[in-house]
Amino acid sequence: MPAEPVPVRPAATVLLLRDAPEFQVLMVKRHHQIDFASGALVFPGGKTADGDHDPAWAGHALGWADIEPGQRPFRIAAVREIYEEAGILIARDACGVSFPGDERAHQARDAIAKDESSFLELVRELDVSIDLTALTVFARWITPEFTPKRFDTWFYVARADSEQLAICDGWETVDAEWIAPAEALRLADAGQRTVIFPTRMNLQLLAEASSAADAIARAKARKLVTVLPKVERREAGRFLVIPSDAGYGDIAEPMERIGV
Repeated sequence: MPAEPVPVRPAATVLLLRDAPEFQVLMVKRHHQIDFASGALVFPGGKTADGDHDPAWAGHALGWADIEPGQRPFRIAAVREIYEEAGILIARDACGVSFPGDERAHQARDAIAKDESSFLELVRELDVSIDLTALTVFARWITPEFTPKRFDTWFYVARADSEQLAICDGWETVDAEWIAPAEALRLADAGQRTVIFPTRMNLQLLAEASSAADAIARAKARKLVTVLPKVERREAGRFLVIPSDAGYGDIAEPMERIGV
């Protein structure tokens, strides 16, 4: 009998950008005991949760009416994940001021990450609204069919506009750093960082921009093409290929170099 297909789990991740001291993106290092991309340098993100679908978010999410309903849970998940993994809450108060973070938000991270407390209830307690409008779609990738774990991941880009510090959670992530996209690629090529294929491709795309504003403008102008990598057999061996019109160029990656 054919093997059961691997379920595709919905997920979201955030490329959080800043321009000082230079154009940089926030990345976190995955804990070595995590079963997916262990030890890798990645953008904060993860699977959607049941609470991300709660309609009560309508009263606590800026831009709710302007976001297509199917997109809302992904954006909520993206905001929640960067809060859980890096301690940054993309939210604003009633006056529109970016939330700088406080002790309540810091203390709640562990319980929310372990699904022991509600992210929505924390946002209510802080009297802020998460900012869905701060996120711009950057890419969408679906994990190849041959992998043991599969995700349908929406990548968003956003500008860091608060004084919050990025602090890893010590559970899923063990380090958080602001890094220039080109530098992250250099370190990966030198073997000093582990960067899996989708992350590397999106770093390369991000590195084409000169600033946070430029990266966001490019994302808005780019046609969204869902990337589902496929394996092709060629004379030189097996290669992972992605759609040529997705914005990454003509990519044919030798399978021995792939980390997914």
